[in-house]
Amino acid sequence: MKYLLNLLLLLFFTSSYAASECTIRGTGDLGVIIQRANSSVLVVDTSKHETIFKVEGVGDLSHASIVFSRDARYAYVFARDGGLSKIDILCGTLVKRIVQGGNSIGGAISQDGKLIAVSNYKPGGIKIFSADNLDLVADIPATKVHSEKNSKTVGLVDAPDNKFIFGLYDTGETWIVDMNDTKNPKVERFTNVGMLPYDGLIDPQGRYYIGGLFGEDGMLLLDLWHTEDGVKRILPNYGKGKKKLPVYKMPHLEGWAIAGNKAFLPAIGQHEVLIVDTDNWQEQGRVKVYGQPVFVMSRPDGRYTWVNFAFPHNDTIQVIDTETFKIVKTLKPGKGVLHMEFSPRGEEVWMSVRDKDQVQIYNTTTFEKLATLPAQKPSGIFFTSRAHKIGL
Repeated sequence: MKYLLNLLLLLFFTSSYAASECTIRGTGDLGVIIQRANSSVLVVDTSKHETIFKVEGVGDLSHASIVFSRDARYAYVFARDGGLSKIDILCGTLVKRIVQGGNSIGGAISQDGKLIAVSNYKPGGIKIFSADNLDLVADIPATKVHSEKNSKTVGLVDAPDNKFIFGLYDTGETWIVDMNDTKNPKVERFTNVGMLPYDGLIDPQGRYYIGGLFGEDGMLLLDLWHTEDGVKRILPNYGKGKKKLPVYKMPHLEGWAIAGNKAFLPAIGQHEVLIVDTDNWQEQGRVKVYGQPVFVMSRPDGRYTWVNFAFPHNDTIQVIDTETFKIVKTLKPGKGVLHMEFSPRGEEVWMSVRDKDQVQIYNTTTFEKLATLPAQKPSGIFFTSRAHKIGL
């Protein structure tokens, strides 16, 4: 009986402490790390370099991403098994989880913070939910490939005016969904945009949407201020004359690497980063890098661009000076560097090192390793500063 009483007291004080933490901590200094192997995420304090909570039961996180609520209290996790989870990061609790599809590949939150959109490989299309209770608001199926299959949807991002943009992988389309009238969504369709659009991004101002094309050299560009002009093709034949290499991991286009009027983009299957003039969307040069780039991400001030690579070069990070286009640093954090995330003002970068079960933290000026956090097979790292940025 005494043992039971002590246990109850321990549970009471533990829960009371958690509740008080929920009420006194701000969220601006927090982040969430995906643990891809065990259906869990870590909530971290980015200034103290420490883990606060572990939240379990979040589904298949082998390919997962996160967006944050407008107040940065809730994280919405998009899992590969079609799961959509809402997590309270102040309390470290799973508020609600639903399985909305068979194979999910990411999502976005609307400009007003009221809607969560999920992109699906299966059944193909996007579903839109209330951010409050995860009730279904709209189900928008993609174009049919044949009688039993719809196109996979990819590259889903939010855009100004409460819109979502995404690509249709199998049918070569780009769609814009206007959700201002939630009972009557409006869909604007662009067809023949290129072969196999595989990912997409929107610039920090929310004007330009760029989609990568896996089926051909080149990318697609949509000016959201002038959609009447349709989709344009940019960077045609950037791989012309080069040996086709096997692609071990598709490049990711999120996290614009922009410095002034230059964008830095990964070249599919090549050991190169493309430099693009954002005034005219013409190629201005290339940087030869260590392997096939996956993420090409700019420090918030644009001074340096950090690049990680696909297997078998995924033990390496290279840093490009965006003024000289030279590689100024090569780091070897360990095998399985899957993702990077900059602190809001860019003094630190956090990177997941899957095969070491670590998240490593570096100073972005001196390149000194500052700290290491244990994490089980970490992948995506997401800081709450994303809550206030378009497309993230």
